[in-house]
This record gives sequence, structure tokens and C-alpha cells, in this order.
Amino acid sequence: MNPGPRARVRPVIWTSVAAVPLLASAAIAVPMAANGAVDLPDKTPQELIAFAGESDVEALSGTIEQRSELGLPDLGALTGSTGGSRGASSAQLDDLISLVTGSHTAKVYLDGDSARLQVLDQLGERNVYVDGAADEVWYVDSESQSATKLVLPGEEDLRDAYGEDIAPTEAGDSLPTPDGMLEEALARLDDSTEVTVGTDARVAGREVYELILTPRTDDTLVDDVRFAIDGETGVALAASVSARGATEPAFRIAFTQVDFSAPDASVFALEPGADIAVTEKDVPLPAKGEGDGPPTEDATAPRVIGEGWSAVVELPNPGPDAEQQAMLDSVTTVVEGGRVLQTSLVSVIIADDGRILVGAVPTQRLVDIAGL
Repeated sequence: MNPGPRARVRPVIWTSVAAVPLLASAAIAVPMAANGAVDLPDKTPQELIAFAGESDVEALSGTIEQRSELGLPDLGALTGSTGGSRGASSAQLDDLISLVTGSHTAKVYLDGDSARLQVLDQLGERNVYVDGAADEVWYVDSESQSATKLVLPGEEDLRDAYGEDIAPTEAGDSLPTPDGMLEEALARLDDSTEVTVGTDARVAGREVYELILTPRTDDTLVDDVRFAIDGETGVALAASVSARGATEPAFRIAFTQVDFSAPDASVFALEPGADIAVTEKDVPLPAKGEGDGPPTEDATAPRVIGEGWSAVVELPNPGPDAEQQAMLDSVTTVVEGGRVLQTSLVSVIIADDGRILVGAVPTQRLVDIAGL
């Protein structure tokens, strides 16, 4: 889906700490159960898109559930979690991969420039704090007693690189929530996508519309993407992304409870204790794809190749050492010129020349682009 008239230039906060950023962007996720008692006023696809686009909700809190069925191999080897001791960086990578590929229940808090995702699992608590005013994102892991501070490009930096015609980023856009994914999808709608309205239903006790986005190309692993849009506020409360040939969504996330009043300011307060090991990272400006203008000067930024559902991202290779290479070898398959990781929604090629290509496309498209 190509960017609309106002480009969405949004750093992917997972990119600097995990080598699977598209799994985060694919975290559009949860099927709705149709409810015969729900009969919202009819809307055409265009009317429903406009209704969602005009939503002015800036504050909410609630509980979300995420479920993943990506068909991934055991990724524990990537971070050494299958045995032995782990350092703080390995623990963070392990947990970040888990956040975007596993099954979780989490609390979400949004209020203007502030956002927080609080994941509560048996092994501990993990938090993502977003301070939009300061252009900072924090990832804090109570189990490993570690924190990563990501410094994002500011609005002024983005405008210097991309011009004035960019849509403003919002704190909630950095979190994997249904509404953030809906906003991204609507900003990139074009003729490559068929848009239809499905069946009215109920999510988190609220009546919702169903918006269905279906690729008009066979050159993608995605079958369709479905959003549950609140009939009163226009906020997306659930979504699902399904792979071709599958009977169940591959990735899904939905609110099970939601409150549209402003959360207490205390939930956004973050003061890492003296016993927390803090690492700071700068997130580079995202590179441009075809049709988005000139590329940025930062050669380490991801590069987008192609458009729409068949777009591919080329990532910088971090240069794994011998131990890390052995871990990658354990979860990938050898092809001529590189190695492949295949899931139901995402394909990854690590070329022998150091390039990493990722996309929601068949492996053959990556092979063709890489020239392997």
C-alpha cells in the first residue's frame, strides 16, 4: 500500500534492537465474532474509512490480548535462551522477539504525547514507555533488570529530510495496537487493495464495524487484514491478519476491555532504579522507498524496495560473530547465495554478501530481488 498524499514517516522502534521489524508492523491482529444483535447504521467502505480517519480520541486505557500463529521455528537459538547464561542485550533481544511473535496479555495506556504498553507474563513484567514530547521510547525488563532508551528522530529532523508534507507521528503509533495499525493502513491505501465492509460485531463489550482490506496481487503471503472499528468513536479495537491458505489468523490482537477516559498521569512515570542497567540507542531516519523522494544519507537505515503488498525491506547486516552466525544457521535454511527463514506471513533472506531482505512475500520474490 503506497503512502497517501501525506507520507507517514515513522521509525520502527524494534529495528535497532531486533532483526525482525516486519513482525512488528505485521502485528495487526484478532478475529471478531459476528453478533446478530448488533445492527449499526450502514456505511460504505469510503464512509467507514472517513469515519475512522476522523476519530479524535487521544486518551484511552484497556487490556489487549495478542495471539500469534506465524509458524516460526524455535527462535530461542537466536538469543541463546535454549541454555546457558545470557547477558542483558541477549535477554532484551529474546524478550523483544517474544513481544512481537508470542501470545500475551497487556495493559495499554494512551494520553496525547504519552503511551505505555505493560506486558505481564509469568516470568516478569516488561514495559514500553513512549514520550512523544521528548522523542524517546524506553523498553524496561524487570526480569533482566535492564532498560533500553531509544532516541527517535524529532519532527524537525523528519521534516528536514522529507519536507513539510508529512503526517505528525503520535505516541500510540509506536505501540502495536489495532488503532495504530489501522492508521498506518489507511495512510497507505491505494488501488492495490480491495476495501469492503464486513459484518457488525461486538468487541470489548462495544458495537463495531468490520473493515476488510484484501490485496489485489498474488505476490504476497497476506490473504486479508480485518479491523474492528468502534461504532461510536471510530477507534480500532481489534484486527487480524490472515495468511493465504490458512483457516485461522496468523497474528491477532484485540481489546478485551477499554476505557476512553484519560489514564492517571502516574502510569506514564518512569524512573529506572540504580539497579537497572541502561543502554541508549539512536534510531536512524527511515530510508525512502520508490516514489517517496530521495533517499536519506544514512546508509545504515532500512531501504524499501517496491510498493504495496509486495514491498521488501533491505536491512543493514549487523555483522554477526561466529557464535551468532551458528545461531542463525540453526533457524534458517540454505539456498544458493544465502539462507532463508520462512513463516506464514514473513520471509527473510540473509544473503552471503551481507544483505538482509524481509517482506510479506513468497521467498522467490526475495531471491529475485537479491539476485541470488
